[in-house]
Amino acid sequence: MSLKLFSLRHLLNKPIISNQTTLYHKNVIHNLTNFSTSSIACVNFFNKLPAEKLWKSVTSVSNAGAKKGRGKGAGRIRIRDLNRGQVIGVGRINMLWPGLSAPVIRGRELLKQQRLPDDPERMEKLIKLRDSMTKFRRLKLSPIERGWSGARMPGRSIGPPDPIGDEEFTGFDTKVLQLRSLLIMKGTLGRTRNYQAMVVTGNGQGLAGFGFGKAKEAAAALRKAKNRAGKKLMHFNIYNGHTIFHDFFTAFGKSKIFVQKKNEGYGLCCHRALKEICQAIGIKDLRAKVEGANNLQHIVKAFFIGLLQQRTHQQLAEEKKLHLVEYRAENEYYPTVVASPSVVRTKEEIPKDETLDFIQYVMNDKVILKKKKFPRFYETMPHYDIFLKKFERYRNHEKIRLNLKVEYGEVKSFLNDKYPEEKVESET
Repeated sequence: MSLKLFSLRHLLNKPIISNQTTLYHKNVIHNLTNFSTSSIACVNFFNKLPAEKLWKSVTSVSNAGAKKGRGKGAGRIRIRDLNRGQVIGVGRINMLWPGLSAPVIRGRELLKQQRLPDDPERMEKLIKLRDSMTKFRRLKLSPIERGWSGARMPGRSIGPPDPIGDEEFTGFDTKVLQLRSLLIMKGTLGRTRNYQAMVVTGNGQGLAGFGFGKAKEAAAALRKAKNRAGKKLMHFNIYNGHTIFHDFFTAFGKSKIFVQKKNEGYGLCCHRALKEICQAIGIKDLRAKVEGANNLQHIVKAFFIGLLQQRTHQQLAEEKKLHLVEYRAENEYYPTVVASPSVVRTKEEIPKDETLDFIQYVMNDKVILKKKKFPRFYETMPHYDIFLKKFERYRNHEKIRLNLKVEYGEVKSFLNDKYPEEKVESET
């Protein structure tokens, strides 16, 4: 405290020069008439920046915060413009002000200040106009239009590619497989944001293609990818109009795909991106298992490579120079010759180490990893055998017979799996 008083006294004893007038603290009459009264500009944070930047600092999120997931709803709040709807010279009291809200002279008549009839609904209209700016309505999508990512773009349809000259893509539909933002650091421009899109387009009749697109805006990237996919169409043969010709193994990078042919009505049991590709091509029944890396671009490329490398039944027969025979359950496993080569090898011409198993041959000696099925926990306990022996006597009851027919398709013993019975056909 003493240090502050000393410094203050030291300043008061010193003369202050202002407009060539000297003022002393002791024994001098102060003359304040010559002090300057010029205005000093007060510059601070609020009047240095425009209103747009001030609002942006409140409503937006920094790049570092956006990376950490902050401010997911930023940008949806609109600034309320309190001046919207206001007219200079028009207020609550409706007055005519010449030179402000009306011209001074109208024709040869000199206008005078006068009061006009009031508008009772004026404030309600202004409030409604202001509130309409702050309300943000998100575009609601129907469940059919939504993809696998909800309201985001992946999985959604963006229509056929743009026509090229006189050629139009009739019957085509494009599905978005991936849309991601990329941050590129440059020495001159700094951190710039680009969008990369991957789409697949097809007509559902064996004609399909995929493409990539990069742009500063998401819509431009999607449009580029869609048009490039339309320029790179590929034709695929579909077996019986619903599935592939045979099982196959395909890989790209670290991603591996095991694809299995399925009967009609099975459906598409595969990765969601592969499902969109199959729908674009026209494949209805298929099972695919993805192993290794989950890189979406590698999965899509691997699947297209596998579809292009599949062979028809006639080509497989010509490769092996053997008859291709099919066994189907609906035909009671009666052998049906599907394709025959032009030249058939004899039994002596076939080497002993040659792969003759059809599934092993088309899968390139690759085997799908299947988990071992373990019995239920109670089936390995001793009391379960006692339960089966006690329950065996009731197997001829009406309810038990009905349950056996539902579960096994016929009335048989519970021990039939362990000790199979010989079927005796009745003579008619």
